Amino acid sequence: MRKETLEMMKNAYGIDDSIVMLCNKNEEKILSYYKEINCIREHNQIKVTHAMQKARISERHFQVSTGYGYDDEGREGVEQVYSLVFNSEDALVRPQITSGTHAISLCLYGVLRPGDEMISVTGNPYDTIKTIIGSDKSDKDLGTLYDYGITYNQIELLNGKIDTKKIEQSLNPKTKMIYIQRSTGYEWRKALSIQEIKVFINYIKKINKKIIVMVDNCYGEFMDYCEPTDVGADLIAGSLIKNPGGGLAPVGGYIVGKKELVYKAACRLSAPGIAKETGATLGINRTYLQGLFLAPHVVSEAIKTAILAARIFEDLGFEVCPKSDDYRSDIIQGIKFQDPKAVMDFCKGIQKAAPVDSFLVPEPWDMPGYDSKIIMAAGSFIQGSSIELSADAPMREPYIAYLQGGLTHDHGKLGIYIALQELKNTEFINLD
Repeated sequence: MRKETLEMMKNAYGIDDSIVMLCNKNEEKILSYYKEINCIREHNQIKVTHAMQKARISERHFQVSTGYGYDDEGREGVEQVYSLVFNSEDALVRPQITSGTHAISLCLYGVLRPGDEMISVTGNPYDTIKTIIGSDKSDKDLGTLYDYGITYNQIELLNGKIDTKKIEQSLNPKTKMIYIQRSTGYEWRKALSIQEIKVFINYIKKINKKIIVMVDNCYGEFMDYCEPTDVGADLIAGSLIKNPGGGLAPVGGYIVGKKELVYKAACRLSAPGIAKETGATLGINRTYLQGLFLAPHVVSEAIKTAILAARIFEDLGFEVCPKSDDYRSDIIQGIKFQDPKAVMDFCKGIQKAAPVDSFLVPEPWDMPGYDSKIIMAAGSFIQGSSIELSADAPMREPYIAYLQGGLTHDHGKLGIYIALQELKNTEFINLD
């Protein structure tokens, strides 16, 4: 770091020399890991560019549609590009999809019918997905899967791996969908690798090829050379304010997979018979395509920040997941603090580094869809954008903070600097 930059950081943020030295020392040790990240970034950049060329994207795809949005060429172009990028039969990419949870719910309600069974083979799904599934303890008559007579079974991971033996024993004639959550959520585990997903899909399809395999792909896009649909997933879904939006998409979600299944999800978004034929895009297609074009680079920057954070907190004696030298399949970095005050200090530091709302102090609150208070540091240009630098944590033992995002690695490092300074100021860490 240049002397001028160091002085600016001291003056602007009160960063101690010891913190900069700690970060620089640890980044030197992980530079070799960046080479593979750069190779994955290059591969995905070429893939996205070629998809846009193959779809013959042009200025006409950036026009504004209103009302019903009939014959929206831009919408059709965006969905063709997503279908090509994810090597799938069809895609649904819409601003009317408000979140990753919404995209997943469209898949579940679109495909499952009363009497069907869904099995989650990665243990507990996200808190917000559990509210969709419902149970006999849930509020009645909200339209959960439970209300519709759809049964749910859950198989815990075995030492962080899919328990194929127990899953095979659990399969029955009613089992229609296997649900895989690629990312960690608020669990203390590594995200599933594409290779692990591939091996499992091949295994389950040999048992019953009619079982639909759906993957929650949130936080996992462009982390590898291929996606779950490349290795046999029938349906995947995610959010555009995470990886594939490249930090530009202001709202939206995507679903890609088998044509029949995407169509059924589209029927839930609009109405049976209408499906994909309506949905005005209001001029958002340019942003969607530009964000997707930038996404491989943005994701690579976020991964570098996550690896650096892991290495630094390892050096300080904290448990982290994944470790700095682990294979990564999502952008999330877990840091186990074992102390609620430390979690709040860490999130406070990440918030101070934000370009937006840096003057706010994050506090735990009852966030909709979660069963415990959540603290969230998220000073982002797009509300809730997890590809921008952010940190959040459920305020429950063992008090794990989850760091993700960073549109640029330089900004990600700044967030780490300031978070460390906050922890040092409250004497939670000692660098002297």
